[in-house]
Amino acid sequence: MAFTNPSRDEIKRILEETTTVAVVGLSDKPDRTSYMVSEAMKAKGYRIIPVNPNATEILGEKSYASLKDIPFPVDIVNVFRRSEHTPPVAEEAAEIGAKTLWLQLGIHNDEVAAIAERAGMQLIMDRCIKVEDSILLPNGKSKQ
Repeated sequence: MAFTNPSRDEIKRILEETTTVAVVGLSDKPDRTSYMVSEAMKAKGYRIIPVNPNATEILGEKSYASLKDIPFPVDIVNVFRRSEHTPPVAEEAAEIGAKTLWLQLGIHNDEVAAIAERAGMQLIMDRCIKVEDSILLPNGKSKQ
């Protein structure tokens, strides 16, 4: 059976319930898409946790070499890596108990879908988290 992203209502619920987003492949270069998207999400109130072994800090947050190095819970693992490099990220996201794995626009991997399903993780593929947040929560996150 082909993978289908969650409904827009479900994606909205995921975003509303999210506080911490670990961003795998977050660049420390302001002209990169991963930086711009993460900066916008931080401005909307999400805590952005960089996962980049080549940086010590990005967007004012300590950068971690891997998801397993993050010492606190993560709601969403947002991935800016090429499709063929995403299965190990999915495995690691499952190991740390992430609720949702989000593959950015242009990223799709059927093996990742199987990993997420086995782990009970929500999966969103080939969608931009910033675009979805802007459409579904244009006035920001509602207070819980």
